[in-house]
Amino acid sequence: MRTDSSPGTLPAREHLPAGPAGAPVLDVVIPVYNEERDLQPCVLRLHEHLERTFPYPFRITIADNASTDATPEVARRLEARIAGVRTLRLEQKGRGRALRTVWSASDAPVLAYMDVDLSTDLNALLPLVAPLISGHSDLAIGSRLARSARVVRGPKREFISRSYNLILRGSLQARFSDAQCGFKAIRRDVAQVLLPLVEDTGWFFDTEMLVLAERAGCRIHEVPVDWVDDPDSTVHIVRTATEDLKGVWRVGKALATGSLPLDRLTRPFGDDPRDREIMDVPKGLARQLVGFCVVGGLSTLFYLLLYSGFRLFTGSQVANALALLISAVANTAANRRLTFGVRGPGGAVRHQAQGLVVFGIGLALTSGSLVALNAANAHPAHSTELAVLVAANLAATVLRFLLFRIWVFSDRDGGFPERTAPGGPAPSHGAHAAHPPVLPTSPFRAGDAADGTWPDATRRPGPVRPYDTDPGETR
Repeated sequence: MRTDSSPGTLPAREHLPAGPAGAPVLDVVIPVYNEERDLQPCVLRLHEHLERTFPYPFRITIADNASTDATPEVARRLEARIAGVRTLRLEQKGRGRALRTVWSASDAPVLAYMDVDLSTDLNALLPLVAPLISGHSDLAIGSRLARSARVVRGPKREFISRSYNLILRGSLQARFSDAQCGFKAIRRDVAQVLLPLVEDTGWFFDTEMLVLAERAGCRIHEVPVDWVDDPDSTVHIVRTATEDLKGVWRVGKALATGSLPLDRLTRPFGDDPRDREIMDVPKGLARQLVGFCVVGGLSTLFYLLLYSGFRLFTGSQVANALALLISAVANTAANRRLTFGVRGPGGAVRHQAQGLVVFGIGLALTSGSLVALNAANAHPAHSTELAVLVAANLAATVLRFLLFRIWVFSDRDGGFPERTAPGGPAPSHGAHAAHPPVLPTSPFRAGDAADGTWPDATRRPGPVRPYDTDPGETR
């Protein structure tokens, strides 16, 4: 995973300003490898649709991934024949490599890509890019798994696609619904910051970009699409699925170890509504409550299991003390890391010591409840003991949260850096102590292509269509 670059802060979300006449607002990339048969019909159909329906200037870029057939000749003929069509030749294969090359050089403020087979209905293009033009969203993806999507494909690809997205949700906690639909768009100013962190150059490029964007706080807009499977698509399922799973492992490991500098991809203070102060609501309280409740629920189950086990060979008071002590240590460690975001060994011993004080209060409450129960009934049923302990633990839990928040973890040693207002101090991150300057938000800055500056594109209407691939698909 790349960690040597310094991408800088994400730009504020703004509506794209008006640019020079003829300057392209949208650059649609079509990555191709040995597509001499499908390339011309695809470009002609896409160009006609954009001219007819898209209200902004556009460009179509053919990214040739080291084709060995007549694809380069077809691309050059299309470039010479149609204004607003450009071609770029790469000598190495890889869809991610092609997208990174074209997107990094493009001067269009909105960048998109689609599959040469045009499996996704082109009417979805304008809904895809509109939130990026308005400044509402940072990225946009087509989704075949959205509730209102209409999809025609075989059971094998359906199973693979849904299984892959379930893996992403379970392992990387992804919240987007369809990682591999080849119909995506991104604002150029966001791409300039995000792409240096994306390592993959193949099919996993999409997934890695989306996961990092989501973790960095970018807004991802999803568009339900009408999608028809291409029966002639060459799909190498096992090979590509294996590469995707390797990518999931690599990204998951980088996120778990903190080797990705996502903390430096914060937005300017105040652009994110989560930055805004709300009267009488301490910052981070809602998130901490959710985390504390989850940890508390798991700790309570752990405590009850320990108590039931110890109760088999000892009295209720001893079983309660042992179970509460072990679960308290685990609870403090879990809340330290997950609820209050404290990382690293610094202060861990002190936090555990303070947690044991909180444990003592919980022990007094639960032990007192058992004493009261035994005074009322000399031989209470085991289920009654558990019910009393649960009630006592609920009371102790409320007190524990308050003490954790205002006493144990009030300084958040080693925690996530807080956002700072403009001009305020920047959080320290070793070699990257200060954020690089915020990138300019104007989308019409000139950019040079790999082989020189692209001339102005045509100014026409129309939406576009996706470049679709499931895990395991290569062209």
